[in-house]
Amino acid sequence: MDKLKSVLSGEEARRDDRTILEFSFQTVNEATSLGWGTRVKGFVACFVVGGACTVLGVCMLFLPRVGLTLFIVFYTFGNICVLCSTMFLMGPVKQLKRMCDKTRALATTIMITCLVLTLCAAFWWKNFGLALLFCILQILSFSWYSLSYIPFVREAILKLVAMCIK
Repeated sequence: MDKLKSVLSGEEARRDDRTILEFSFQTVNEATSLGWGTRVKGFVACFVVGGACTVLGVCMLFLPRVGLTLFIVFYTFGNICVLCSTMFLMGPVKQLKRMCDKTRALATTIMITCLVLTLCAAFWWKNFGLALLFCILQILSFSWYSLSYIPFVREAILKLVAMCIK
């Protein structure tokens, strides 16, 4: 049916004019792309796993000796899952391009840096105070990054903070 639509709309003639590379890229892209229902299911599943890991990490915080380490691991893994969940909706390439937009580049850099530094502080440096600091910075940077997808919210927050400081 799609083939018939493309022939009737003239897309087939335009396809023949393209180079082999463009045709191959589009063919691969069409063959590997997910349907909308599958994308939504993937998003929900990944988001729920991320949220569950975050909640589980908070619950683990109260365990003696290993609680802080488990919190850091589960919380960081939860953030990574929630970040990856949006890739189901937009696609990985588009998501990565949006993450590197000039409005999000700083928040993305800080967020990814804090994710890595949290794990380094917990496992390599064994400094849990520093790991908690990076965890708090994860929360703030992930929130700032997420707010960048809602138009004018970050500007409103900056104006509100400026009004409170005066």
